Amino acid sequence: MSENQVGIGSRVRHPQFGDGIITGVKVSTYSINFIEKGRLEISKAYDALEIIEAVSPDEEMVHIEEVEKSLTKILRKWYGVDEVVELGDKWIDGKMILQPADENLKNKEIPIDTFFHKIVMVRDRLRVLEQNINSHKKLSSEDKVHLQQYITRIYGSLTTFNVLFKNNEDNFVGEKS
Repeated sequence: MSENQVGIGSRVRHPQFGDGIITGVKVSTYSINFIEKGRLEISKAYDALEIIEAVSPDEEMVHIEEVEKSLTKILRKWYGVDEVVELGDKWIDGKMILQPADENLKNKEIPIDTFFHKIVMVRDRLRVLEQNINSHKKLSSEDKVHLQQYITRIYGSLTTFNVLFKNNEDNFVGEKS
């Protein structure tokens, strides 16, 4: 791999550490986040680093939040890595009680963390569906937009569950007026 050949966001493969994403470029090293090993500094002179998908070096500085969002998106797309989504502190060890109107019937109790996990799985599967729609080769742009609008409405219907999320950036977001 020659110097200055690739930029931030490039996918690489290291013979010992596996697949990773370049998250920083310094004078003589790349900062690479490896799936199995985490973030490591690798010399630009290291010959065995294989480029899987190159991104041209950019002269503009990239903010770390943009890199983290991109990295999360790339890991989700290529490796099915799910992010950790935390349940709000006030709900930990809580339970959800479903009470029928008929008092002769028993209540149903569900641990909130179990319910929360199901909600997060729905969100993750919607994101995968979104990616599949966007990358589908046979759908027209019009079909993609139409299907995206349905997904956005689904997210909007799920905003009721945002109260469960610890971090606002994990919330469902529907159509914005």
